[in-house]
Amino acid sequence: MARPTTKTDLILAANGQFEKMWKLIDRMSDDQQQATFADEMATAGKEAHWGRDKNLRDVLVHLYEWHRLLVDWINANRSGERRSFLPAPYNWKTYPAMNVEFWKMHQQTPLADAKAWLKESHREVMTLIEAFTNDELFAKGTFDWTGSSTLGAYCISATSSHYDWAMKKIKLHIKTSKV
Repeated sequence: MARPTTKTDLILAANGQFEKMWKLIDRMSDDQQQATFADEMATAGKEAHWGRDKNLRDVLVHLYEWHRLLVDWINANRSGERRSFLPAPYNWKTYPAMNVEFWKMHQQTPLADAKAWLKESHREVMTLIEAFTNDELFAKGTFDWTGSSTLGAYCISATSSHYDWAMKKIKLHIKTSKV
């Protein structure tokens, strides 16, 4: 799928990939949804997340926390509170450590809560996206708080691109699952 360049494409991609991800999850048995990822998943790629996430819940809360980052960042900046996307002390070089903190924070979160929170946060993100014009989302320089990027690029990263990432992990889990 091509990277969205318009508000319409962003909405279609975000909702489409979200629905596709849930269809994949819904096809999993309860045991698969609750199961720990197979050991080989930890070495499936070079990125730290392959070793970090141990189950479906970990993947879903990761998506949820990135939705929270997006929503909080947009709302703060829209109300005049200048804030960077990543909270201090993190930056784009150190954000993997932030993801580990998210992971630690949710080790007692039940899968059912992770599912409900993610569905609600997706709705919240989509409501925010709907509130912006195409130019506000995709014209560079519209908001000084988005830096050299566009607001739409941040939205894509937190939605359709992140859902693609999650589906790769879920598909590998299904393939390597012993349940």
